[in-house]
Amino acid sequence: MLRFLIRRTLSAALILLVVSAVTYLLFFALPSDPALLACGKQCTPQLLATIRHNMGIDAPVPVQYWHFLVGVFAGRNFGAASCPAPCLGYSFVNGRPVLQTLLNRFPATASVALGAAVLVLTFGVGAGMIAALRRGRAADKVAMGLALVGASMQIYFFGIVVRYVFVDQLAWLPLPGYTSPGASLTGWAGGMLLPWITLAVVNVATYARFTRSSMLESLSEEYVRAVRAKGLGPWGVYVKHAWRGAMTPIVTMFGIDLGLFLGGALITETTFNIPGIGKLAVDSVADSDLPMMMGTVLAASTAMVLVNIAVDACYAVIDPRVRAL
Repeated sequence: MLRFLIRRTLSAALILLVVSAVTYLLFFALPSDPALLACGKQCTPQLLATIRHNMGIDAPVPVQYWHFLVGVFAGRNFGAASCPAPCLGYSFVNGRPVLQTLLNRFPATASVALGAAVLVLTFGVGAGMIAALRRGRAADKVAMGLALVGASMQIYFFGIVVRYVFVDQLAWLPLPGYTSPGASLTGWAGGMLLPWITLAVVNVATYARFTRSSMLESLSEEYVRAVRAKGLGPWGVYVKHAWRGAMTPIVTMFGIDLGLFLGGALITETTFNIPGIGKLAVDSVADSDLPMMMGTVLAASTAMVLVNIAVDACYAVIDPRVRAL
């Protein structure tokens, strides 16, 4: 198991290196004047000259990228501004290191992602299992009907509607927003409730339909029919054997979605004005903040890679044959 995780970690590090090189090329090598983009909308000639000097854009692109990698491990100075390691760049728009801003925004993004993930797994997988168990019956038709309605929803539309109905009109739910759980746990949960519900409703439908199809496929396998013929009860057949066989594709899909959520749920955070990484990505594009844009891309890539390592570890637990791959 340890050797398996080491191999996956080394391959993940190589992937992140390639992603950082491609991202750096897109943001700093292809634009005709990356210093002008990094300067932002409130750019002045003095600031532009300082950025050009600090970015070292007069050096060849491989040298510039090497300085970026050195900054990740040893820190970097941008004139009078200091960027301690690990340095992902310096935002000349807000005058702060990129990583510091990302870390400040991450708790809000993690709150949205983890809360929605719990709801998605609880209701999506639960509805899919019930539908598979009651195949062709009323519970199956109702669950899949609701899943079809949920799958047709869009976050930016559904979020606005439920906020108008349940917050503005009926006042059943508190105003959405982010409050640190350390300051007020109830305020944090209340402010996150509507973003959780909105993000979960759109994704629960996909998980319900996918879980149902995976469970039905698993129930038709030879080994499941064999343990059923040996007299094992329905609950043992359904949970102990069929469910374990159906878990692998569900874990795969959940790992991808969780990585995307942790990388920033752009539409959800923007719709409810949650100050997370997704909202930061949108704001950095609007402000033409080039280093921050690159930082959000690297943060999303890192979240996806780390979650995939966790998914691989889950594979190794579910199916020991995976460890030999």
